[in-house]
Amino acid sequence: MRFRIRPVETSFYDLFSESASHLVAGADLLAKILEDGVDRSAVSKQMREAEHQADETTHAIVRRVNSTFITPFDREDIYALAGALDDVMDFMDEAVDSIVLYDVEEFPPHFAEQVEVLQRAARLTAESMPRLRTMKDLDEFWIEINRLENDGDRNHRRILANLFGGSYKAMEVLKMKDVVESVEHAIDALETVANIVEQIAVKES
Repeated sequence: MRFRIRPVETSFYDLFSESASHLVAGADLLAKILEDGVDRSAVSKQMREAEHQADETTHAIVRRVNSTFITPFDREDIYALAGALDDVMDFMDEAVDSIVLYDVEEFPPHFAEQVEVLQRAARLTAESMPRLRTMKDLDEFWIEINRLENDGDRNHRRILANLFGGSYKAMEVLKMKDVVESVEHAIDALETVANIVEQIAVKES
């Protein structure tokens, strides 16, 4: 049996929880920008601020790793988890920015469902991050994230089929496809987060 003696370093867990909370805010802003009559420039500004806050949290995690002699789990895993969480936020920011820059007025069927999948996955991730302290009851997290990612894949295929079905002008297809792909990448990145958490849990068990 392998024993590990490590100090209780709560700041890492707090920072990971903080990082995941930014994802909830980002996913909600992405959903908000789809609403009729919303001030898109205001939502875009809020997203930029949220993305900046997420970057600050990521930098804080990296600084903590670099200044801490003994970490609660492997440094490589801390870097990987921090980077994966940051990737999710970047993709959501990219989606909102593209909607504003391209002035996308219409979204294909199932896109709103795709954003809802992203919101559920972001909330589940935020709810699960505090469990890294004990490494308990995390299996439900990565199992459900995997299920949501599969739902996202199905939605993505339906969205693309609709986009390329001949109902939209070519330029509109290109604009919407960029947004759709950014959301798909965000959902995939959340699955990467879950996979990293699973790897950490296995190592620490």
